[in-house]
Amino acid sequence: MTSLAPTEPPDWPAIAAAQARDPDARLPFFIDDQGHSLLAGSVARAHLPALARWHSELRIDDLAVTLTTPAAGRAAFFAQANLALREAGLIKAWRDETYPVLAQQGGALLATFERAASRFWGTTTFGAHCNGYLADPSGRPTHLWIARRALDKPTDPGLLDNLIGGGVPHGQTPAEAVVREGWEEAGLRPDQMQSLVAGRQLRVARDIAEGFQLEQVSVFDLALPPDLVPENQDGEVHSLTLMTVEQALDHAAAGDMTVDAALVTLDFALRRRLLSTHRHQHLQVMSESLWTGRASLSR
Repeated sequence: MTSLAPTEPPDWPAIAAAQARDPDARLPFFIDDQGHSLLAGSVARAHLPALARWHSELRIDDLAVTLTTPAAGRAAFFAQANLALREAGLIKAWRDETYPVLAQQGGALLATFERAASRFWGTTTFGAHCNGYLADPSGRPTHLWIARRALDKPTDPGLLDNLIGGGVPHGQTPAEAVVREGWEEAGLRPDQMQSLVAGRQLRVARDIAEGFQLEQVSVFDLALPPDLVPENQDGEVHSLTLMTVEQALDHAAAGDMTVDAALVTLDFALRRRLLSTHRHQHLQVMSESLWTGRASLSR
């Protein structure tokens, strides 16, 4: 790979995008659990009037929004409220998938609800992405399979993406989710993913059109044989292209990928020393604030 001149700033717009938020635009969202107010997410100040109708369930003031409904009634509250918010156009891209609502400290399960609602309430979500790559005889990556998202996807239509990537629903681990998505997005059977390698966990906390994305992304790598051609199964991918590592990194650095995918691709490049020394050092310092630990292969 061509070395980057020290005078050329090696930037990666996804790093800033992953942390771009207006702290004054949202209020903390707490859930009262047996007398303890547990931070679960955040709510946009602009949406407070839409929540006022649930005055018996929600305590709203200038500092926070708190759900006071006991645990037994939370599922019913969220089902009713999220449906009404969807009809009002405040919750979009309904998926009919169940996500957990977790306490941000300690991770206690407080409720479950529709996946699309997580951005409205600013709750913690989990993603699992996989870099599918080819390597030379020494094991050094030479190519990456890159997906282009379907043009009718509700989020980031047409942008480039990792070979495999998706949300982790309630009841699955990131490793289980990436294996499931491996079939749906690339036609890979579980036995073809046995050599999965765990990378880092990355934290994304940013304002988006749907609300607020607070997500822990688990990164995985998968070496693929050169004669294997992945094939999308679920219609959510427009095309799959085998790119050289240089081409893929250029697209990620240029902002052609989704924010999550660009960060996952960068994590791959940093862990496998695929960048020039100057660029590696610069981007490592820039991205360290996103690192929260290691991904897990536990299923």
